[in-house]
Amino acid sequence: MSPKMGKEREVTMLFQDITIIDEHFQVRENMFVGVKDDKIAYVGTEKPGEDFGEVYPGKGRLLMNAFYNAHGHTPMTTMRGYGENLPLSDWLNQKIFPFEAKQQARDIYYGMLLGIGEMIRFGTVSTTDMYMYGESMAQAVLETGVKSNLGFAMVCFDDRDFYELPEYRETKYMYENYHGKGNGRLLIDSSIHAEYTSNPKVAGQFAQYSLELGTNMNLHLSETRKEHEECKQRHGKTPARYFYDLGVFDSHATAAHCVWLEGEDFDLLKEKDVTVASCPVSNVKLASGICDVKKLLSMGINVAIGTDSVASNNSLNMIEEMKFFALLQKVKHYDATAVTPQQAIYAATRAGALAQGRQDCGLLKEGGKADLIVLDIQGPHMRPVYDLKNNLVYSADGGDVALTMCDGKILYENGEYKTLDVERAAFEVAQTGKRILSDLSRK
Repeated sequence: MSPKMGKEREVTMLFQDITIIDEHFQVRENMFVGVKDDKIAYVGTEKPGEDFGEVYPGKGRLLMNAFYNAHGHTPMTTMRGYGENLPLSDWLNQKIFPFEAKQQARDIYYGMLLGIGEMIRFGTVSTTDMYMYGESMAQAVLETGVKSNLGFAMVCFDDRDFYELPEYRETKYMYENYHGKGNGRLLIDSSIHAEYTSNPKVAGQFAQYSLELGTNMNLHLSETRKEHEECKQRHGKTPARYFYDLGVFDSHATAAHCVWLEGEDFDLLKEKDVTVASCPVSNVKLASGICDVKKLLSMGINVAIGTDSVASNNSLNMIEEMKFFALLQKVKHYDATAVTPQQAIYAATRAGALAQGRQDCGLLKEGGKADLIVLDIQGPHMRPVYDLKNNLVYSADGGDVALTMCDGKILYENGEYKTLDVERAAFEVAQTGKRILSDLSRK
């Protein structure tokens, strides 16, 4: 495994004369923001009396809270561009599952590293991940200084007991050995892949186990019409009602996709305070449909944004995701006011932090965690400015991110990765792909 490249820089820093998006998601200019240890220690219009040491000149820059990716499968960078132009069921069964069966722990480690490099380049500091080889994923998270909620998606196609499944053993081991590591940066969640890849017995048992541990719960829900309708045929109820009745939503739950919710489904999610992780780009690319974010928001349901994997996206660019998140609702409802830029920014930041159970994250405010990004807003695509939030959602690009900070440590700045060798990760991922495609071709 490759050594860390350099060391993330823990800073005592003052951002000076900089434009910010504050805790109320309002744009404020000529501000001072001080960072000390892992916290935001000062936000004000006047230069603080305390000496914060290094000064970051803010002219032409925007400082805002970093992004929290509410649903991903980060190590799937190994499959970027593989299995294109297929519906979800064919994509999974013909391409993704056979490829994944050939992966090893080392492949997951480097795939995770490459995904982390991409995320911090585009301003994301935390992801809710659902995958496998937990220790490989955890090692990459802890080495690179990011945050992650790791879950190991339970899949069961037979009548075994939940406590016989490898996902039970991995969740238990990872929780006992890694939960809270990295000063709380790494959290271990429970994860059920979906209704169609499990059965009521194991799903109910996992729900009870999650409650006993006190973990978050993550799952795929009503992603496709086929999944949704076949669940109704099998169980006489929608996937939302199915999981509700099994107690899966009794834990702090995040349901990814939620494209085909109907009827009482919305009320069930609201009752149990379930977060919906909308993945607009992935849902469009796989022709799954469009989540009814407008209705969810109108009911006060927490809606966060996820990228899904690069195998179905094909990037981890949350700025691009915000734009799709807002635009698709306008098309779905034939309503240009359906989702505002401010709602999109909230979904990509604070809503994602709340979904992960990170109450002290997601807001640029004194006392909050210093998860911050700086964007260069001087490019021609960002001018003129009538409302900077509009420009951020509809005009900005992930490449505008000039600095990414997590818990007060700079992980990326002006093209330099402080904690990982991204070129080594890219090389290793390419080698993984060559090996696995060669193996598959011999079948």
